Amino acid sequence: MQYPTTIQNLIECFKKFPGIGEKTAERLALYTLNLDPEMVELFSNSLEDTKTKIKRCQKCNNLTEEDLCLICKDPSRDHKKICVVEDPRNIISFEKIGTYRGLYYVLNGLISPLEGITPEDINLDQLIQRIKEEEIEEVIFAVRPCVEGETTTLYISKILSGTKVKVSKIAHGVPIGADMEYVDPMTLETAFDNRIQVS
Repeated sequence: MQYPTTIQNLIECFKKFPGIGEKTAERLALYTLNLDPEMVELFSNSLEDTKTKIKRCQKCNNLTEEDLCLICKDPSRDHKKICVVEDPRNIISFEKIGTYRGLYYVLNGLISPLEGITPEDINLDQLIQRIKEEEIEEVIFAVRPCVEGETTTLYISKILSGTKVKVSKIAHGVPIGADMEYVDPMTLETAFDNRIQVS
């Protein structure tokens, strides 16, 4: 037996979301039948608004509804520090922690010669121009600890090597509470390379 076309179309839509398979999509589609009309309208409008109202911040590429995101407009932030991340979701992660009070820049990818992704593809010129114009004192890299992440970090570091800008990157290593026998070799190697002096 097949569902009516309207429900089947909704199931197919839900299946487009990451991590949602046939059964979950079916449950979600059928669940919408029990929602209040107001909730369905809100859901529908919210979906449409994400495509019509959400854009990229002109300074940092974060998600926003205006020309500048809330972080770039916040005068209480440290405007001399920029944390370079790969994706807007990374900003949300750091903001939940609440310890970093500087600015951000979203690369929207990492340099990867094997995949044909060059510095031009991730808009590095805008980042370098911003660092110079705003007299940024520190650039902090918070990208994935992988070959592409290291390549991107080194590339930008070389460009900034003749300036007074301090370049740093977040430490990668063994998570707190992790059982050492389950930690992968690359994480262990990184942890040893980034070890700090205790006394």
